[in-house]
Amino acid sequence: MNPVLELRGVTRTHGTGETAVHALRDVSLAVAPGELVAVMGPSGSGKSTLLNLAGGLDRPTAGEVCVEGASLGGLSKRQLARLRRRSVGYVFQALNLLPSLTAMENIALPLELDGSGPRASRRAAAEALDEVGLDGLGGRFPDELSGGQQQRVAIARALVGERRLVLADEPTGALDSQTGEAVLRLLRTRVDAGAAGVLVTHEARHAAWADRVLFLRDGVLVDTAGPLARPEDLLESAQ
Repeated sequence: MNPVLELRGVTRTHGTGETAVHALRDVSLAVAPGELVAVMGPSGSGKSTLLNLAGGLDRPTAGEVCVEGASLGGLSKRQLARLRRRSVGYVFQALNLLPSLTAMENIALPLELDGSGPRASRRAAAEALDEVGLDGLGGRFPDELSGGQQQRVAIARALVGERRLVLADEPTGALDSQTGEAVLRLLRTRVDAGAAGVLVTHEARHAAWADRVLFLRDGVLVDTAGPLARPEDLLESAQ
């Protein structure tokens, strides 16, 4: 089975000479359909840089990034934008919701930009809102929603449509534990349906939803592990 996402010897350096900062160093990674990979590491280890490269928001200094077999380095800005609209769902740490659009309009926007009709886009957006527990709030603007509700709108926008790759940067940061678990379950369901997912998190209990856990330190992939046991699984096994 061909990977949805593949990084081959990827390095990302900012600056030159003595002031150069090596955000990633020779990182190789493949994520298959139906696989959720969690990325952990201390602040500044390169986690967000990895996601930006995987989503085509940044270009590597060396190495190659491929999404569904297409090398991102060979794509024009227009082709990259099309790929992100159609194939890549991204949950940004800063959310990046457009304040002048309602929740439903924010979610429907990537579909409409990709040519879907307004009615079909709004219908898909309404379904995505319902999936994240915000049914009935589609007409509200971001500043009329709580931080947790805004976070769920951003997640719905990342999952709407037929996204083959979902990239999530601390997607539960503004959520209470119960809502956070519901969001991770939603992400897991989308991956189980055939998407590939990469989850950046500093919480082991969130990483436990993943099939694999990668550890980054100073831009280097230092270790990998299989799935971590979730607390409820440990309790069940002890009974």
